[in-house]
Amino acid sequence: MKKTVFTLISSILMLALLIGCGSKSQEDVLEALGDKTEKIKSYKMTAKMTFEGEENSQTYDVEIWHQKPSFYRIKLENDNNEQSQIILRNDDGVFVLTPALNKSFRFQSDWPENNSQIYLYESLVNDVLNDNERSFKADKDAYVFQTKTNYQNKNLFEQEITFTKKNLEPKKIKVMDQDMKVLVTAKFSKVDFNVSFDDDAFDMDRNMTSAKLDIPTMADEAEAVEASPLYPEYTAEMNIADEKEVTRNGEKQLVLTYTGDDRSFTLIQKKADAAVEASAPVHFVSGEPIDLGFVIGIKTGDTVSWSYNGMDFLLASKDLDDEELMAVARSVQGVASK
Repeated sequence: MKKTVFTLISSILMLALLIGCGSKSQEDVLEALGDKTEKIKSYKMTAKMTFEGEENSQTYDVEIWHQKPSFYRIKLENDNNEQSQIILRNDDGVFVLTPALNKSFRFQSDWPENNSQIYLYESLVNDVLNDNERSFKADKDAYVFQTKTNYQNKNLFEQEITFTKKNLEPKKIKVMDQDMKVLVTAKFSKVDFNVSFDDDAFDMDRNMTSAKLDIPTMADEAEAVEASPLYPEYTAEMNIADEKEVTRNGEKQLVLTYTGDDRSFTLIQKKADAAVEASAPVHFVSGEPIDLGFVIGIKTGDTVSWSYNGMDFLLASKDLDDEELMAVARSVQGVASK
């Protein structure tokens, strides 16, 4: 009888403990997130990011490495391996590497600071902690926050961030526009905190060399089939006024001009130039790396340039503000019609 009573009491205590563990308040979770962010020294994560377009969606595999205080390596690769890029930060600066073209650009930039980053743990936690109007709910195995954002793309207005209850790992991120339409989704498949990295894990030369071993360079491939011209889906209420093919320095280029209400922009596209040297030089760029969603581009003054699926693009306008310019650039992804 005593044993039965003892067993019953133990079961009740254990149930109470389990209930207590599963009912943390929002303040408890916020404190735990802040503590975890302070304590972790490094991490590796993998995720799938999906960008929703008007006509189609595109999914990318993302590999994220971070070592405190300021070393980062983000590798983005689309599902069919047609596009691969690495954005790297080390003591020498910020680099954007495009292995298939054997190209690397170096910036003096404070990336990834000052903007939200969907694939960085500390950025997600800071977005939660800094939004006093956040919403919070707990389900069976996760904590879910809804917060405002601070992305370069101001159309990414609000986000839903899901952390696992067990280890406070990022599980799923949904980023919405002002109409709460989901534009970007990130689903994390693997998260490892406090991992060890090789001494040269964030070295530019090592990353460029190892990445080129994984994919064929454009220079090594046979003549590619001419890509269909791409047109912007968002045109800032302008219409196409001119489309012509020109030859400059022996290269064919398609020049699109859009005009309207005394404003205009020009989009130039051509087959990408692959650096054929075994060790191509690093190009120093005075502009800033910008996240176009499907690719990392370069903004310099009134222009945005990027490479995508074997094509080089240059967008220029003295009339559009920065947000409109980047909105036009982001909308060129995969749109092959006027």
